[in-house]
Amino acid sequence: MSSTHSIQDLRQRFFIKNSPVRGDVVRLDDSYQAVIEQKDYPIALQKLLGEMLVAASLLIGTLKIDGRLSIQLQNSTDAKTDTDSNNTDRASQLNWAMAECDSHGFVRGLADWTGNWSGLITANDAFAKLGKGGVLFINIQSNTTQSGMQAEGYQGIVERVADNLADCLTHYQQQSVQIPTLINLACDGKQAGGILVQLLPYSEDEQEHIDNDLFPRLTVLTKTLKATELTKLPPNEILYRLYHEEEVITADPVNLSFGCTCSIQKSASAIFQLGKTQALNLVAEQGGEIGLDCGFCGQIYRFDTQAINEIFA
Repeated sequence: MSSTHSIQDLRQRFFIKNSPVRGDVVRLDDSYQAVIEQKDYPIALQKLLGEMLVAASLLIGTLKIDGRLSIQLQNSTDAKTDTDSNNTDRASQLNWAMAECDSHGFVRGLADWTGNWSGLITANDAFAKLGKGGVLFINIQSNTTQSGMQAEGYQGIVERVADNLADCLTHYQQQSVQIPTLINLACDGKQAGGILVQLLPYSEDEQEHIDNDLFPRLTVLTKTLKATELTKLPPNEILYRLYHEEEVITADPVNLSFGCTCSIQKSASAIFQLGKTQALNLVAEQGGEIGLDCGFCGQIYRFDTQAINEIFA
């Protein structure tokens, strides 16, 4: 596992004392830069990837799993076959994007796009390039094994109820998970940040001790956050500015860092899927060696004829 870490890359959990309200603030700096440096992404797509990385880091904090959570955007149109000389917008699109955070705080992301994105500068501009038929997914994969087999993963479809990622994910949490939630995301192309606030379930016995106006009040306050505050201020300062009239309790922050799970073993497995004959033919065609590169971190794994033969030995 390769990683890049900064003291500014973290998730800060907080609670409102004597209430069922909890939340998290996420800031990404070096880890975000490590992701967008892998490709020459348009600025709008850089910002969308930043929001996706923050969102994945926030959402996995709501789960008690040893595993990973990813957010994926998938376009339903193939721009290569859907070009039209009278409609250049059809050939300019976001093909797919994904961002992932695991329970150890490692984040990574990747995206693919087509066409000229000049003039697009915001994350919402990039989100719109997903097209009307584009689909959002949340994937959760546990590392837990059962009877020697990896536990089955979960995939949820996120309804496109808005033209931005944060509102779509907020709606998903409220409808599918059925937990009142507010999510606010921001990215300026250098740093990314976000906040999640939730009203957890509580019993009838707890009802009489709960301030019913607390969550609506916090929602209004949280919506006043500016994008520049989310990307530049330390989490504790954000919490103080928003909720200084409440009794806020913070837990130890969780460090976040860029990390990739690629390995020579996984690359060898991919070659094995090709079959020995095809793999050796590729080696011959490419001058005696083939290289498999990881889109997430840029690592290249090289295999010559001897290495191919060892894979199939």
